[in-house]
Amino acid sequence: MEKQQQAAEEDYPSPAYAWYVVCILTLAYMVSFLDRQVMALMIDPIRGDLALSDTQISLLLGLAFAIFYTLLGVPIGRLADRRSRRGIITVGITIWCLMTAACGLARNFWQLFLARVGVGVGEAALNPSALSMISDYFPRETRGRALATYNMGVSLGVGIAFILGGWIIGVVSDAPPVSLPLVGELFAWQTVFLIVGLPGLLIACLMLTVREPTRKGRITITDSSGVQTQEVSLRETLRFIGTRWRTYSTHMLGLSVVTIIGYGLFFWIPTMFVRTWDWTIPEISFAYGLVNLICGPLSVIAAGWIADRNYQRGQKDSLMRTCLWFMLLFIPTSALAPLMPTGELAVLVLIPSAIGGAGVTAMGSAALMMYTPNQLRAQVTALYYFVINVLGLTLGPTAVALITDYGFGDDNALRYSVAIVSAAAGAAAIGFVVANLKYYDRSVREMEAAES
Repeated sequence: MEKQQQAAEEDYPSPAYAWYVVCILTLAYMVSFLDRQVMALMIDPIRGDLALSDTQISLLLGLAFAIFYTLLGVPIGRLADRRSRRGIITVGITIWCLMTAACGLARNFWQLFLARVGVGVGEAALNPSALSMISDYFPRETRGRALATYNMGVSLGVGIAFILGGWIIGVVSDAPPVSLPLVGELFAWQTVFLIVGLPGLLIACLMLTVREPTRKGRITITDSSGVQTQEVSLRETLRFIGTRWRTYSTHMLGLSVVTIIGYGLFFWIPTMFVRTWDWTIPEISFAYGLVNLICGPLSVIAAGWIADRNYQRGQKDSLMRTCLWFMLLFIPTSALAPLMPTGELAVLVLIPSAIGGAGVTAMGSAALMMYTPNQLRAQVTALYYFVINVLGLTLGPTAVALITDYGFGDDNALRYSVAIVSAAAGAAAIGFVVANLKYYDRSVREMEAAES
């Protein structure tokens, strides 16, 4: 793909307004993780009321959500590279909030499965559009902090999901079933879905205060007829990615494998504490939620600051290298935590795990924006989330469940399944990211030259 210097340099909006937009988008990301994560706190009640196995629960947690979250991501990303990203995000928020509430009306496995599919459909609109928008609000020198802050939404969403969800469960678990007109009687876990789903619609209203930014970092190509243009066809998109396949493949595979660990922990830690150390759901929800709520934001702020500082000093692979350092903290502690003799010690080991995991999540997606041109950012982001979710979101919860159900054949062996998955996936993830560093450095330098 031939790249030409852009004709004119575009100004960025005021830092105050740019950070306001980051706050709104981070809030949306937080709500998205709250809505997808709250089910993990209610595994045993749902199993009991709907007579499900761990494997069926894992399909609800992973596959059901991932089906259209991954498949729709790429076409939505291509649309976001050409149309209003603000509008796409607003529609997506509305859909996933309504479908989260619909989970509370499900009466059997397939109804709940389809509602979770709907949550995934809505959430597919967020990340490709949001990461592309933020990249147009900030120059390269400060982009790492802004993108890392957006990714704070993961830790905030998980933390609030655990704390708020655990508290709600503690309140409603002993309450009598709720009876609604036309709906009928609802179990306690169904009430939780309604409580956490509908208020998120307020975020869709806040998106109306966000302005669509001017697109920056665009490249000029020469099309097949010899005409120079900034409109990149699907063929040229595939050609651009194909010429950098080593960078993109090692990047995406490395982060997808480490995501297997993240989703395995997020979805199974509450149940693991209940089965292994006899903790109650409110107890582990508060403890693990607090760990994520405190450690996650501090971690992503630190990761963004380190990456930007090193980039300004001339280290072109600073975002991916920072990702690797946090990965080396995340993986061993994630494998060790389930093996601790007491629940209290396990929570202590989960602190460095949460710090490392948040830094990896923040830098993994932010790093994409440093070597991908504007016209491709949403599409490449969608492809990135397609890969990491096909592996991470489907294999993470399900691998743990399969090892527990068919490997050990014992529900109480859940913690050993979590440790095995964390160790095996972690070794592969480190190998991919180490291999990526040299390709990443070269790709960033090429993109800098194209934009300068």
